[in-house]
Amino acid sequence: MTEIALEGRLSPPLENGEVVFAAPWQSRIFGIAVGLSEQGHYSWAEFQEYLIAAIGEWDVSDTDPYEYYDHFAKALTRLLVDRSLVEQLQLTNLIEEFRQRPHGHDHDH
Repeated sequence: MTEIALEGRLSPPLENGEVVFAAPWQSRIFGIAVGLSEQGHYSWAEFQEYLIAAIGEWDVSDTDPYEYYDHFAKALTRLLVDRSLVEQLQLTNLIEEFRQRPHGHDHDH
């Protein structure tokens, strides 16, 4: 199991010690990041470095409201592109597709 050892602004939104998501795309991208780490494509510590950098860039510019999963998506995108695991355009399109899916889209009723 991947451990989340980030604190403060670097930590994902938590409620009662559990990670929470405001939109379905957030849980999907979180699951992708954890799954790829657990499969050995990168270490969780390496992903955390990318996340820290993405949040640090926001801290410097501070032009938009703080949205944890936007920074999370940016970090994952950069890591996967840097590792040549996926092309930038392909990943950007996939993330946008996830964001546009309505809640319950992937579930049978």
